[in-house]
Amino acid sequence: MADSSSFDSDRLLAHKFPETEYTYTERDAALYALGVGACARDATDADELKYVYHENGQQFIQVLPTFAALFSLGSLPNGVHLPGLEYDPRLMLHGQQFIEIYKPFPSNARLHNKVSLAGLHDKGKAAILEIETRSYEKESGELLCMNRTTVYLRGAGGFSDPSQPYSYSSYPTNQVSGVKIPKVQPFAVFEDFTQPSQALLYRLSGDYNPLHSDPMVAKVAGFSRPILHGLCTLGFAVRAIIKSLCRGDPNMVKSIFGRFLLHVFPGETLVTEMWLEGLRVIYQATVKERNRTVLSGYVDLHGLASSL
Repeated sequence: MADSSSFDSDRLLAHKFPETEYTYTERDAALYALGVGACARDATDADELKYVYHENGQQFIQVLPTFAALFSLGSLPNGVHLPGLEYDPRLMLHGQQFIEIYKPFPSNARLHNKVSLAGLHDKGKAAILEIETRSYEKESGELLCMNRTTVYLRGAGGFSDPSQPYSYSSYPTNQVSGVKIPKVQPFAVFEDFTQPSQALLYRLSGDYNPLHSDPMVAKVAGFSRPILHGLCTLGFAVRAIIKSLCRGDPNMVKSIFGRFLLHVFPGETLVTEMWLEGLRVIYQATVKERNRTVLSGYVDLHGLASSL
């Protein structure tokens, strides 16, 4: 539990995160696509082959919108350090991810990341921290996308007056409020399998947390074996939505929100259910073998495929 006497909200809000650069190549984009299951079922699938191959050269491949989550991963290479907030990084849980996309991603780019504090909430036994990363193309200066990453810091709460727990948000709280799953039959359902080696492949995109690869670390954390990255599960779900509702066009995606509810073991089957509410797709992903919901959220689209 943190010490409330050392907490200074003005100092915390004035804290400046270092600006960072993130560079990716066509190889990185293709490796990420394979990491979230593209072409795993059919290596010639026209909807997905374009993420890893183009007949005119790799510089023409398309990039999945969830690739943006890697930019925020690279924006804080040494973790989150805030004045007056102490936490054990081993007790950090990734709770939510919100991505807003302003233009289609090029197949390769040099990015300039501007990082800021988007929210901090004292929940007593834990703290909820929200970090915003805005990614600009280095050459043009154009804003490419924005990530808002929400993490739960177990044991880091109690840093403010218990009678008036500290809560700060830099954006309207209803912007990424809870997702209510409709009680009607889904508009579309997509079933996909993860490979037993899925986490080992996905980690090559830059998240080397041993929880996803080391059996001993997984056991210490309370899991029978290494688990899949939450952002990998998000990549599977959004890829399912693009395939099912966007006729395979990733540029139809405007924004993405995902709430991580439960772990996935590599090798399990993911069933993504989708409901249409105007241009918003409400979705949830369930592990078929355990019948447990592992992820829920929404994807906002620029439009709908004419065939729907």
